[in-house]
Amino acid sequence: MKISKWTIVRTIMTALVIVNLILKSFGISVINVSENSVVAFVEVAVEIAAIACSWWYNNSFTEKAKKADEFFKSLKENGEQDV
Repeated sequence: MKISKWTIVRTIMTALVIVNLILKSFGISVINVSENSVVAFVEVAVEIAAIACSWWYNNSFTEKAKKADEFFKSLKENGEQDV
């Protein structure tokens, strides 16, 4: 069985958080995060998500693309399950 790279990344991140929690309980701050850093990270994450969402969905600008969208929609409405 092959383990995905994202599983490994999540496991490492979880381990880092646990180590940081243990060290913080002893008064040692290894991963020092300020409120400004968190705000900046959240802003960037939201901006990237907005960009990804805007391009994920079909953005039809030309007349041919709009006609193709209508054709695809009619296929779906007529019961074409494999579309």
